[in-house]
Amino acid sequence: MDLSFLKPLYSRSGPYASVYADLTRTTEDAGKAAELRWRALRTELEAQGAPGDTLRAVERTVDEELRDRRSEGLVLFAADGEVVHAERFPHAPRATFARVSPLPHVLPYLAERGERFPHLLATVDRRGGEIDCFEPDGRHRHVDVPGDEEYPIRQTKAGDWNQSRFQRSAEKVWRSNAKKVGREIDKAARNCGAEAVVIAGDPRARTAVLEEISEGVLERTVEADRGDGLDDDLSRILELKSTERIMTVAERFERELANGERAVAGLPTTVEAVRRGQVESLLLDDDPDSPARLWVGPDPSQVAASPDELRRLGVDDPWEERADAALIRAVAATDGDLVVLPAEGPDATVGVGAVLRYNDLATRR
Repeated sequence: MDLSFLKPLYSRSGPYASVYADLTRTTEDAGKAAELRWRALRTELEAQGAPGDTLRAVERTVDEELRDRRSEGLVLFAADGEVVHAERFPHAPRATFARVSPLPHVLPYLAERGERFPHLLATVDRRGGEIDCFEPDGRHRHVDVPGDEEYPIRQTKAGDWNQSRFQRSAEKVWRSNAKKVGREIDKAARNCGAEAVVIAGDPRARTAVLEEISEGVLERTVEADRGDGLDDDLSRILELKSTERIMTVAERFERELANGERAVAGLPTTVEAVRRGQVESLLLDDDPDSPARLWVGPDPSQVAASPDELRRLGVDDPWEERADAALIRAVAATDGDLVVLPAEGPDATVGVGAVLRYNDLATRR
């Protein structure tokens, strides 16, 4: 999981308010119930000493969300009197809570958000197609691809005196349109760096387009039927892609660790690797209730197991924080990525570990 989108979040001085709000409305009095749930979270923030300007910023955002009914779940992080990052979900968060702390509590959010990567959806027919490119940060670009020719677009019925001529003309038009759509799919896939390409629509048009796209794009392409189930098909494809990515990193971690090479396991050695900027991929169990704690300073690389260790590194006033929050901030700052291991998965006992950019024996001492 690319963490670069979190960098602006860590530019604030804190403290941070982390809010996971259930805004579901499933009964007649659902609006009132959602408001009461939010008021309970607000009370928690107030009791934990949330600064007044930050509390007011959170309240404005949630009140607006309740009024406009734009989501069933809302996760937000606020600091210095401003909501710095917020994301809507079509369902309630797995756990609802409010927390005030030196760093934002992002692990539950990242686990629920899941792996995201750029992908492309093309819906095609014999007249052309539509292409939608989706970026990991939620940006979306739509491209209409009208065919160069529209007539004749259908073959004639058997028995017409000019049947053969019209069939050849129709085939020529389909091929011409498919070639144009294929070129646009290639171009769009390159521009957005699509790691998965889904082509839906008319079966014959799909076949024609598949013959026109480049080999590199074709390797990342799957077909799907158009209709009410397209969203489900797309979700399944993206979920499989996410699982594949997690498994690839987890297998590499196990292999490197077994060979005593570019991987470390356990909190002490992972902290040392983070401080040195060695971490390419941080692996964390999906355990939002983990008791592990670290001491941190204002710079993301200032992470240690004890306050004395940080003082020796020149931090005058270290503070204690969740280990996952400290590690995620540090890895985001050094352009590393994150893999959240599912709680029910085979690697759920890793706890914390990392795949490294380079090996350094000093990290293992």
